[in-house]
Amino acid sequence: MYLTRDEEKAIKGESGETTALAYRILLAIGEATDAEKLVPIEWAHVSGVNYNTIGDAGVRFLEEFSKDAKTSVKTTINPMGFDRRRIQDLPDERFVFKQMTIVKSYERIGAIPSFTCIPYEIFDIPPKGTIISFSESNAAVFSNSLLGLLTNKESALSALASSVIGKTPYSDLRIDSFRHPKIAIKPTFDLSTELDYGLLGYFAGKVVSESCVAFDGLDGNPSLVKSKALCAGIGTSGSCGMYTMSKNHCCKEVISCGREEINTIKGELNTSEDGDVIALGSPQLGMDELNLISKLIEHKKFTKRCMIFCPRSISMQATMSGITKNIEKAGGEFICDSCICLTPLITKENADSVITNSVKAAYYLNHSNKLTVALKDLKNIIVDYTEAR
Repeated sequence: MYLTRDEEKAIKGESGETTALAYRILLAIGEATDAEKLVPIEWAHVSGVNYNTIGDAGVRFLEEFSKDAKTSVKTTINPMGFDRRRIQDLPDERFVFKQMTIVKSYERIGAIPSFTCIPYEIFDIPPKGTIISFSESNAAVFSNSLLGLLTNKESALSALASSVIGKTPYSDLRIDSFRHPKIAIKPTFDLSTELDYGLLGYFAGKVVSESCVAFDGLDGNPSLVKSKALCAGIGTSGSCGMYTMSKNHCCKEVISCGREEINTIKGELNTSEDGDVIALGSPQLGMDELNLISKLIEHKKFTKRCMIFCPRSISMQATMSGITKNIEKAGGEFICDSCICLTPLITKENADSVITNSVKAAYYLNHSNKLTVALKDLKNIIVDYTEAR
């Protein structure tokens, strides 16, 4: 990989060991992905914030790294394990201590304490063609596919290194030729709910190992809610980081996806017929989902605990518009700074099974939290688990 003279000096440690480490991380990734050079980025979004995600080794690394490291570009970060303003919800003092140590490390290097997995709904979007470095999978897929931004599906470590250096390897989905799919998925069933889109995305991620996939015959303008579900599904099940939608694609291989395939995918994730608690927000909910929930639960109340995960900035907007009051009146419980995935707020101690409309949440609840999942679309959740008030 070509390096400038200044980059070579930095790798040798002339700008400090932390900078050298960040460069070495990017150099290793660049060589592994056949990058020809490093290119500037304008925005980094870093995962690896939840203590359950990075563990003690990650805590120690961030503490050491943050002693000297400083971000050189706008850097936002993924959700943490709990709501900072509701620490009493988590009696595990050790988890709280470890989590806040992680938060302090990110704040020390200059990251914005956004605690969101949907930065594309909160921050100003740069022009199409802008190179970024996103390690949250749904955000990477969404940014490539719907916003025209250029990012690979980064690891937490590579996005962190890019946040400090302000550069990233020029490879894969940052190069135009890789953004043209070779394989298309052709849905042969009616997609009517956000869950259908999430399952389709999960199927695509499983069967396509290429960086980009096409959808043949898919509605050209799905709602934001359905688009988020599609991106999250793709990001959860494989390495694919982008999709396109066109009937006029040039793909030589077309894979059909019918109701049988979707039912098979759902069968893997839907491991219970019912649940003890409702969890909504993986990816975190934005204003579109909250508006929809508010309308659906008008004059109703939840018959089970309903946990609603959303960014704090979205929660503030919802409060100003009266949505928060309406949902809380129905029994909805807002949780900010966190999301369903790997959360310590939902464990075997307080639930055996969880009801959700999220394919991504279902995957992590099953595999990481070791809970069973009742996977239903949002409208059916409201029908099944509310009553008149």
